[in-house]
Amino acid sequence: MKNRISFFLFIGFLLSLVSCGTSKSMHHQPEISGYNAQKPVVKKISDSVFTSGKNSLLKNRQGLWELYAEGDPLEIGLNTGALTDSLLKKQQQIFFSKITDLIPSNFEQKMLRHFLKWYNRKLFLNVPEEYQTEIFGVSEYTSHEFDNIASKYQRGLYLHAAHDIGHALQDLALVGCSSFAAWNEKSEDGSLILGRNFDFYVNDAFAENKIVAFINPKEGHKFMMITWPGMIGAVSGMNQEGLTITINASKSKIPLIAKTPISILTREILQHAATIDEAVAIAKKRKVFVSESIMVGSANDNKAVLIEVSPKKMDVYDVSNSNELICSNHFQGDAFKYDKRNQAQIANSHSEYRFERMQELLSENPKVNPEIASEILRNKNGLKDIPLGYGSEKALNQLMAHHGIIFKPKEKLVWVSANPYQLGEFVCYNLDTVFSNRKTDTLVSFQLENLNIAKDPFLETTAYENYKKFRIEDHKIDALLEKKESISVAFIQNYQSLNPDYWVVYYKPGLYFYQIKDFNQAKLNFEKALTKEITTAPEKEKIEKYLKKIKRKLQ
Repeated sequence: MKNRISFFLFIGFLLSLVSCGTSKSMHHQPEISGYNAQKPVVKKISDSVFTSGKNSLLKNRQGLWELYAEGDPLEIGLNTGALTDSLLKKQQQIFFSKITDLIPSNFEQKMLRHFLKWYNRKLFLNVPEEYQTEIFGVSEYTSHEFDNIASKYQRGLYLHAAHDIGHALQDLALVGCSSFAAWNEKSEDGSLILGRNFDFYVNDAFAENKIVAFINPKEGHKFMMITWPGMIGAVSGMNQEGLTITINASKSKIPLIAKTPISILTREILQHAATIDEAVAIAKKRKVFVSESIMVGSANDNKAVLIEVSPKKMDVYDVSNSNELICSNHFQGDAFKYDKRNQAQIANSHSEYRFERMQELLSENPKVNPEIASEILRNKNGLKDIPLGYGSEKALNQLMAHHGIIFKPKEKLVWVSANPYQLGEFVCYNLDTVFSNRKTDTLVSFQLENLNIAKDPFLETTAYENYKKFRIEDHKIDALLEKKESISVAFIQNYQSLNPDYWVVYYKPGLYFYQIKDFNQAKLNFEKALTKEITTAPEKEKIEKYLKKIKRKLQ
């Protein structure tokens, strides 16, 4: 459920922050004496265009922010921070606004602080100096409002471990991301094509300011990545060598100490690898503290592989006998395939279902091109095209994605979805054009308008309008259930009519009627929920247990 994912992300972020207060690492700062530490001067051209020397930030007509930054790590950090200053402060407000709601107890916060100051004691030793320096540069522009929690640099550093810490402590997958790659006879022109949904939901405000960052570092390859204010790690990106990375969370044993955040490892691969072998070599150098599948696509190799990592081991899953690769949220390589946690993930989550749905859609589309890739990423139905209701985690399009992205590495083309989710226009960029033909006096969008993919027609439907209303009502019913307040029949009927194929709209009223001991109505709603596609096996078992209890009560 989305609220569970939101809780997981913010818990991870909060825990990482509260650990800073008395940690030995709070006194650490990167060595910046060898870098250009001059603060940039930002020129505001308009409310949506800013420049700082050769660096710039522009908001395009689709609502995506396009950032260009170049130089050494400190210069990149300082220019990124200066250009995104107001966005950065807003993003921190979004995170911190959730802290009191999630952990209102001062005592619980204190206990977590004591535990996590120990847990994070060596995190800074596992982040390469160049990225510590860049984070330091960005952090110079964060707000002083939260200095009572940790210094600006420490907050910036620990933000990059939020996903990993929450994942490790809660033993939950951050999101239900889905990704695929096709090449040779599986793609329209024979060259590699990749697509992915980053199903990362905090809240609507978090996703408002997506940044398409184009980074020109002094060392390593020029690259692009999708990010948000304050984040220098990579979750989806491609470099000028045509090497791509995306990440999908998996299951693993909980480690006893924080190590290299996944997004920092993938940033290092993106910046410093040109081939799959080079990407694997970088992954072998770092010790991570959560399990993740890193899909690496390579124009030079014209294929994709999965680098599967965990705190204790690593594997490379290479489908040498196939021309397609699919990834959801479980491991596939021999090193992890039969691991107990991985098997439990397959049995008890929606990962296998989405994996099979991608297989089904790729078999129906034997020659993948960017338009077909966008249709797969936007698909809302289940196996055999059955309706799941809108917002189901079994769907490839869960209507919660931070972004969808499509890569054509050989041509250095990338398509990034505009809001909302992956439903907005897919905006096309060419890395060669961005980096080779950049003119500092021409402040226009980098996009290639003629190659953009149109927004999803679903946005213009009554079903989508009803889905937006459903989300509001869904939050309302959660609050009413938690407070054990009365829910009217009219509210329930309207709630169910807004998303009638989604099992949740019957499950939650079932819980309400069970609370008020109207067991006949509870039974009717729980039975109706079971006629729909339930997200996971444990959730289905929970409904079945309620029905057994009701049967005993009605006897």
